[in-house]
Amino acid sequence: MSVSPSINTYPDIGEFAFGNKGRILISIFLYLELYFVAIEFLILEGDNLQKLFPNAKIHFGCVKIVGREVFVLLVAIVILPTTWLKSLGLLAYVSIGGVLASIVLVFSIFWVGAIDGIGFEEKGVIWRWDGLISAISMYTFCYCGHAVFPTICNSMKDRSQFPKVLFVCFILSTITYGSMATMGYLMYGQNLMSQITLNLPTGKISSKIVIYTTLVNPITKYALVVSPIATAIEDKLPLRKSKFIVSYFIRTFLVISTVIVALTVPFFGYVMTFTGALLGVTVSILLPCLCYLKIKKPSYLEVVFIGMILVFGSSVAISGTYTSLKNIISHV
Repeated sequence: MSVSPSINTYPDIGEFAFGNKGRILISIFLYLELYFVAIEFLILEGDNLQKLFPNAKIHFGCVKIVGREVFVLLVAIVILPTTWLKSLGLLAYVSIGGVLASIVLVFSIFWVGAIDGIGFEEKGVIWRWDGLISAISMYTFCYCGHAVFPTICNSMKDRSQFPKVLFVCFILSTITYGSMATMGYLMYGQNLMSQITLNLPTGKISSKIVIYTTLVNPITKYALVVSPIATAIEDKLPLRKSKFIVSYFIRTFLVISTVIVALTVPFFGYVMTFTGALLGVTVSILLPCLCYLKIKKPSYLEVVFIGMILVFGSSVAISGTYTSLKNIISHV
């Protein structure tokens, strides 16, 4: 971004480096990543609500909908009107809410383990080579914030402080993820599920706090995730007079399509692994390196180091995508 003042967004970086093709490529991966995050939100909601209300079912004539499917559909109906809103002025408040929710989750999980009798004494296999790629892919998914970094930098009053902001954010995120992973392993060992909320006893107040906090976040953030996709589609449409109506149709269609995918592939862990391996690695590791090599004039040492990152990232992307797709297909 220091090279040109015209760079304001991540796609701008792609265009500056590789022309219009670079902008299109980065945009595709960015919007696909957001799309799959929206799907993950629905899967998460369905899984956790089913845990709270395992006997839920709805009858539509001869059609009976049970379990997770009921809640995915109900959540979609609740969030659909929020996707029609185009004002994102509450984004900062929602972001603060997300930070507070993360803190509440970590402390509530600790409370369940330390105070409510679960304990931290489970033991299992500490290191599994066959799970390494999946683990890296999942953690990559957790660090998929690169898409908004240019926007954050441009919105800062003092842009020189941006490296410090990144440093603090990455340190705090690593501590949070590491704490959750460690506590989950020590509490449930090899029996830990793709979401620790699915392991928690629903009778405890602390467990209910964790689950309900987990449920609130996706409902408030789904529209924020889908909005950039809808806006990008709307900007490409030649229509002007009927664009208002078309906007409603596009956003409704996006919700319906994510519901269909969430019901067809309701595997939270595998979908997260796929998203992290294919899209997260590409957006957060491969494309930044390629753009840097194209725009800057790196030293020999930088080229060697970046080359190692590209080899590592490509290996994770290929093997992680293959592993996750294999797991998804076998379970479907």
